Amino acid sequence: MQLIRPSWAAPQHIKVASTTRLGGVSSPPYDSLNVGDHVGDQSRAFISNREQLLNKLELPAAQWLTQVHGTVCVEAQNDAVIREADACWTADADLACVIMTADCLPVVFTDGERVAAAHAGWRGLAGGVLETTLEKMSGPDIHVWLGPAIGPAVFEVGDEVRQQFCDQLAQSRDCFVPSLNSGKWLADIYRLAILRLQRVGVSQISGGEYCTYSDAERFFSYRRAPQTGRMATLVWKAAS
Repeated sequence: MQLIRPSWAAPQHIKVASTTRLGGVSSPPYDSLNVGDHVGDQSRAFISNREQLLNKLELPAAQWLTQVHGTVCVEAQNDAVIREADACWTADADLACVIMTADCLPVVFTDGERVAAAHAGWRGLAGGVLETTLEKMSGPDIHVWLGPAIGPAVFEVGDEVRQQFCDQLAQSRDCFVPSLNSGKWLADIYRLAILRLQRVGVSQISGGEYCTYSDAERFFSYRRAPQTGRMATLVWKAAS
């Protein structure tokens, strides 16, 4: 199982892991570490993958979500209930907040006492999912890591998407360049997220160097192949 760990300045007891598509039991086109329960994969496969992931990370519990491209952030619970939301947070130790993605941007947060994870596709990002999640943080020293998402060279959107971001934050214009396709733009979702985080006072932001679309060996990508699996990004506070 190949995992990505961030290089960031968060306290050492805050742990993060982001999966790749490598090291699971799912068959094509979900090969092989698919953790998505909504993509058509066999239930025994994605359940096994989830169990193997938590075992590898020595995690007793995780909050899995049904994501709907919204802005709701719920408190994670150790009760095995899958909640409908696009972000979750907790102050409990050894309880992971989990986000699933396959091009959308996974964002993790910590203030040292609380942790949170948010699923930020362009709809959630424009809707304010990052700002909503930040409201759950209680300390002033907030660290954020941007996990693997679609890169700025290939993330094509329509003019209505560009206009929505630019109307909200004028600096967003710098995050779009014209596509070769008429009326389309290439968007930098990492930079769009950074601008929104900086606007609300977050300065310690890491990550943003991957492209799920271009790196087919390591990542699932919905834009590259609509029938595909999902990666997971987890953040938790270690008990010791």
